[in-house]
Amino acid sequence: MGKKVLIIEDNDDIREGTAEVLDLAGYKTFTAKHGKIGVDMALKHLPDVILCDIMMPELDGYGVLYLMNKNPQTANIPFIFITAKTERADMRKGMEMGADDYLTKPFDDLELFRAIESRFKKKQLSKAIGASAGSVDAVFEELKAKGKARSVSNKQIIYVEDDEPLHLYYIVKGQVKTYKRFKDGRELSSGLFHDGDFFGYESLCNGVPYAENAATLASSEIIQIPKTDFMEYLLNHQSVSKKFISLLSENVQDKGKQMLQLAYSSVRKRVAEALVQVAEKFSKHETDSCTIKISRDDLAALVGTASETISRMLADFKEEKLIDKTGNAINILSLQKLKNVKQ
Repeated sequence: MGKKVLIIEDNDDIREGTAEVLDLAGYKTFTAKHGKIGVDMALKHLPDVILCDIMMPELDGYGVLYLMNKNPQTANIPFIFITAKTERADMRKGMEMGADDYLTKPFDDLELFRAIESRFKKKQLSKAIGASAGSVDAVFEELKAKGKARSVSNKQIIYVEDDEPLHLYYIVKGQVKTYKRFKDGRELSSGLFHDGDFFGYESLCNGVPYAENAATLASSEIIQIPKTDFMEYLLNHQSVSKKFISLLSENVQDKGKQMLQLAYSSVRKRVAEALVQVAEKFSKHETDSCTIKISRDDLAALVGTASETISRMLADFKEEKLIDKTGNAINILSLQKLKNVKQ
């Protein structure tokens, strides 16, 4: 059966002539001589496209469009206004209300077919985009299925600086940090990752050895995806390349922000921001308070200072009632107050 077209037009000659032409072209047409009948027929037949005059008795084209948009069954049906040359201002109003296109009377058969087919193509494209959005998750599930799952206990190294990258990593559950280690033994954390995050992709994308180390901050379930599979998906799936371009861009911004903080923020401010960062990354907080678990050394690496300095700052924050401590857990009493800590 051909696609269904509803023609709502009070001029008998235009209405019947348009229907005849479309019938000959293989469409199934329905006609209505004014808006009220047109709305009833739209709900009854659910056409693939609606052609509607603007100026009509009973219910004009604007009213028809309004009612179509209000009803979930008809809201997504392509809607084309039929307008006279003297009604250009009316046509603009219709487009602002959500009409998809317009035909100016008198129009020839070719203009009619082009307008309708254009609407069908855009509707099909919209459906394809929606379907592809739904298939994005499937693509990433396929990619993850290429990998091998492994359990990694707390404080275990996953890869080290200058190693050749052989895998993309995905965290099913757990916590991972990336960091630089200096000759004097100091560490500087460069990234935090948790459930649902990929890591280790920067060196893979650049084709260079790892520029940092990676280790777990808690017992973790990790999937190792072979480099060859990752590169294949990166090159052949737009959703994958778009995802990792976005991640690379975010990493550049985050590292730039970190360098600015190291250069211009006080240690007090950096410790406060590090606590907030860990809370927002690892804690499922729904209120202004939460509890995080991170060692003094790991927090020092994140801030870029000595662990003794971290101890002093945490003691100060506890005295100021910004945090409390229970064993190795840090209870943040107010995230907002930590965010507002001055230099």
